Amino acid sequence: MNIEPAEHIKTISEYYFSVKLAEVAQMNAEGKDVISLAVGAPDRMPSDETIEALCETAKRPDVHAYQPYTGIPELRKAYSEWYKRFYNVELDSTEVLPLIGSKEGILHISMTFLNIGDGVLVPNPGYPTYKSVSNLLRANVIEYDLVEDNNWYPDFDALEKLDLSGVKLMWVNYPNMPTGANASYELFERLVAFGKKHDIVICHDNPYSFILNDNPMSIMSVPGAKEICIELNSLSKSHNMSGWRMGVLISNPQFVRWVLKAKSNIDSGQFKPMQLATITALNNSEEWHDNMNIIYAERRVWAEKIMDLLNCRYDKSQTGLFVWGKLPEGAKGSDDFINDILYNAKVFITPGFIFGSNGEGFVRISLGSSADKLQEAHKRIKKYITNI
Repeated sequence: MNIEPAEHIKTISEYYFSVKLAEVAQMNAEGKDVISLAVGAPDRMPSDETIEALCETAKRPDVHAYQPYTGIPELRKAYSEWYKRFYNVELDSTEVLPLIGSKEGILHISMTFLNIGDGVLVPNPGYPTYKSVSNLLRANVIEYDLVEDNNWYPDFDALEKLDLSGVKLMWVNYPNMPTGANASYELFERLVAFGKKHDIVICHDNPYSFILNDNPMSIMSVPGAKEICIELNSLSKSHNMSGWRMGVLISNPQFVRWVLKAKSNIDSGQFKPMQLATITALNNSEEWHDNMNIIYAERRVWAEKIMDLLNCRYDKSQTGLFVWGKLPEGAKGSDDFINDILYNAKVFITPGFIFGSNGEGFVRISLGSSADKLQEAHKRIKKYITNI
């Protein structure tokens, strides 16, 4: 037999965490008890009210059928009110499209706007899915540099020197993953202006704005942003609902209708009790979010202690669910560095190289594990370092 996968499958690799977490799972099966500080998956529960809403509505006989591809009207209204409450952005229901997680939105947006060979501006370092989805669709990936000396912001002078004639999309993400850099209103203004100048759709991925961040921001707060921007948001990190796959796309009605064409041919909507429970989650009190940030602040103390122990330099003003640190001068590459810690201290942290070449020389620690686990990880690493 001479059967081969499609060419676009040959151009991508299996997702790093898909491979590495299988290795960690095997180590745990062998009794090695690895502490994982790698994946950004919150370990806390959604609010009690959210869980109660799910359980109660799931008992109803009228909620188990297919649902609208656009989500139920009550959910779109709740997302609109949530954006007004926390981001001061006015939205009509036609500007809101619920998603099965925002990762789904990356695919749907790309399918909607990209022809084979169209250009896509992808940040380096950045979320690997921006690049892999673009490769799946045989687009032309054009990486743009994010560097520490520029606060991990795009260099607009360098962007203007590129041939942008075939570029359709630009992916941006603030608070940034993996670096923790936060946006400014001025940055969002420049992105909107850049998109309009070159007819490039600016796709802002915004799942981290509630975590250790006093000022949640949306690019849609910039006047005229809806004309050229799409924003993805998610309850995975902010509401401890990563397994629920509840996300949302925000844009102008035309862009939403176009994306819906792709989405409606792929999925069949979301379970209605989950949509109803999400409405409850969107109405979590500010106190609930404040209490979560108290927990994350405690964890961050231990994550920073681990970075100190590893002689990594980091910015204390970072926001979001991770701590991003630069390896000490003369250290091994980030992959070798984390494997050394994994195999000898039984602690798994993320190497920066998986986010792009500009991530090499950095490592990332997730705040998705308890302070006790972080403290135990610190103890293990300290013991290993002391012994060598």
